[in-house]
Amino acid sequence: MPRPRDSSLRDRYDEAMDEVATAVAVITCHGRDSSVGQTTSALMIVPDAPPTVLACVEVGSPVGAALAAHGAFRVNYLAVGQDDVSDAFTGHRDDDAELRDFTGGDWDEHAPAGPALHDAVASLECRVTGLYERGSHVVAVGEVTDATHTPAGDPLLLVRGTYRRVEELPLPVFPSFAPARPRHT
Repeated sequence: MPRPRDSSLRDRYDEAMDEVATAVAVITCHGRDSSVGQTTSALMIVPDAPPTVLACVEVGSPVGAALAAHGAFRVNYLAVGQDDVSDAFTGHRDDDAELRDFTGGDWDEHAPAGPALHDAVASLECRVTGLYERGSHVVAVGEVTDATHTPAGDPLLLVRGTYRRVEELPLPVFPSFAPARPRHT
């Protein structure tokens, strides 16, 4: 595919990544005076022993500061219908551009590592094992110390800057192959 000559690598990168579906989650942790949270779709799981999560948060954000001080965080993967929770932690709400609180959703604010959203699709409690600053973000490496899930919920996705849902395709797509399922160890 030919590249446009007038666009920067950063622009092309952003445009390419907008085409990739990512899960939406709220990273939470306990700060010095209160709990804090930030929406992110920049997450990666490392299904190894021990299970590990890489989470990116903004440098200078309350979550970034709390990660270093507290040494633990929680990843709350959001479900379809929880876009208001996502918006509350991104500053995209109409009523208050800086709103990052726990008034929307059913939160256990005293859960270990960080507040836990009771009806999250999945919730991972993590111990920080590394923090790496890269440009405008901090990459937090977290060893998963506990995991819960809500099997009935469908994950909230982000594609092209809008929230989406998973749509099940009729199977089998390839009749000669059994349905593929990722193996988690």
